[in-house]
Amino acid sequence: MMTAFLFAMILSVLSLLSVVFSHSATAAEASILGVGGQSEETTKTSIPDSFGRDTPRHTVQGFIGALGENDYLLASNYLNLSKSDNPTTIVRQFKQALDAGGRFQPDLQINNTPEGNLTDQLPPSQESVGVINVGDKSVPLLLERVVSKEGEQYWQFSSDTLDAVPEVIENYEPTLVSRYTIDSLEGKKLFGYQMADLFAALTMIVSSFILTYILVWLLYHLLKLAYPRIRGEALPLPDNVILPLAVVVMALILSEVMVYAGVSVTLREPVNRFTDIASWVATTWLLLRVIDSIFTRAVNLSYKKNYTERVSILGLLRKVVKALLLIFAVIVIFGNLGFDLTTGIAALGVGGLALALGAQKTIENLVGSVVVVADSPVRIGDYCKFGTYEGTVVDIGIRSSRVRTLSRTIVTVPNGDFSSMQIENFTSRDMFRFLHQLYLKRTADIEVVFKMVKDLDAFLDEHYLTNQEWNQVNILELRQDCYVIQLQAYVNANGITEFYDKQNVLFVDILNQVAKYKVEHALPTQQLIVNQAELEHQMLNDIEDNGSEAVEDNLSTNENKTEVNHDVNDISNSDDIDGKQNGVDLIKEADKTKDNKAAEIQANKEAKHKKINLDKERQQKRKALVKNKFKRAKRKFGFSIWNQP
Repeated sequence: MMTAFLFAMILSVLSLLSVVFSHSATAAEASILGVGGQSEETTKTSIPDSFGRDTPRHTVQGFIGALGENDYLLASNYLNLSKSDNPTTIVRQFKQALDAGGRFQPDLQINNTPEGNLTDQLPPSQESVGVINVGDKSVPLLLERVVSKEGEQYWQFSSDTLDAVPEVIENYEPTLVSRYTIDSLEGKKLFGYQMADLFAALTMIVSSFILTYILVWLLYHLLKLAYPRIRGEALPLPDNVILPLAVVVMALILSEVMVYAGVSVTLREPVNRFTDIASWVATTWLLLRVIDSIFTRAVNLSYKKNYTERVSILGLLRKVVKALLLIFAVIVIFGNLGFDLTTGIAALGVGGLALALGAQKTIENLVGSVVVVADSPVRIGDYCKFGTYEGTVVDIGIRSSRVRTLSRTIVTVPNGDFSSMQIENFTSRDMFRFLHQLYLKRTADIEVVFKMVKDLDAFLDEHYLTNQEWNQVNILELRQDCYVIQLQAYVNANGITEFYDKQNVLFVDILNQVAKYKVEHALPTQQLIVNQAELEHQMLNDIEDNGSEAVEDNLSTNENKTEVNHDVNDISNSDDIDGKQNGVDLIKEADKTKDNKAAEIQANKEAKHKKINLDKERQQKRKALVKNKFKRAKRKFGFSIWNQP
């Protein structure tokens, strides 16, 4: 359904372009075939019209503009009058008929080429631009192409239409606007329009919008109540479609309401142009809402039926459909604003070529987005690894794709680069690999190790968490310090979290099985080998160094004693001399000082004696330790130091 809708949108754009270009192609074909009585020389030498009546559309717009300015003499130039006709009278009657029931075609439907529409089943010199309906009488609004004596070719309202106007307005009755207009507004103008018409048009616009909004709101809620009872599910359309739908309905009925009320054609045509633009904007708005609703429902249905590969395609298709719809709406709106679509489309073609040459990277990304969606290496919601990044794909856009990493950041990758990368999709795996290793000491009996390997192989093969894809336990490597046992199996799990939970159970069960055998787990080791002769020589050197240190300590102790005695003698000698010189007081002070010095010397002696005893005890313990080390060295020529990280 989405593909058909996209195809219909493309056909709509192409049909619009074909309508624009068909007139020029048909005109060229007609000139070649001689249709219309014009030769190639006449076309080349045609003189531009001074009133801008070169095309049917310009003729209609110029005539309405002249009526808006109340310039009846200027308006008469757009009518094919005879010499006997009164221009002012004919123009006034024609305006009266148009106000009563004239309906011009939308501007886009009126041909805008000098040759006119040659495929409308009318003579090449005539063009239909609308109709006048008053009561039960109907008069077509026809234009005819006139060639003046000076060689000018232009379009005017045909004499047949003008001849039928008096018959139409025979039974003319005053319009609703003229009957119910306030007398104070008669004859007054604002922005070149009658204030009565402006007030009436504004009143009808507001009242039409309020009325249509209420009706659409009621219709939507009635449908919302009835739909679940009929289909058994909620209405898929959201309530945000009420406003654009009300605007579309209002635009459709407003022109008829203004014709029925008798609003002047000079105001009705600009309002109709505005309502056409508003209706196209509202229609585009409404279709965008409907497209979002349809694609959202399709995405939910894909997730419900586990067709996740369609999500990325639907996301890209939604963006393409919206882009085409917006382009089509912009073309139509600019056409209603009066822009020449032929020139604009030609300019778009040249500009598009220049843009394509200057935006090759952007085009590469657009092509890359199609490749990513078509090839589907990843889909939205998949966990993947690409380049130096890994994360969950959250969006695949027209230009780039976005991936949420484990750090919860968003990485935006251009689709041109993303499509050329080596992408590892973790979500696509159907099972998880359990691959781990055991390290056993070489002191274990090889028969025990071999039996344990066989039993573990059977244990993994029969375990309830493993499947039959590849279950194997084998001796992977013989190292200098350990046996390396490899365990390999595949586990069915819906996600990485479930796999980790099952892996924990496998770890516990395997370790419980290993504990039944006389084996030890090996730890990382470092071994230091020392020569016995070098070790004994080093020990003797340490003993000699310790003995020399003890002798030096004794010598330093004796020297300290000698110094203390000399100090005491010096003090006593000085005290004797001072006592003799200074009397009894000095002798007493010297005696006190002498006693204090002696006490300090005695305390130092006792402390040094204790230190010597402690040094002797340490030397004895050191000798005993050395002897013990020598005994162990004789029994074992090396030793190992085990370090556990």
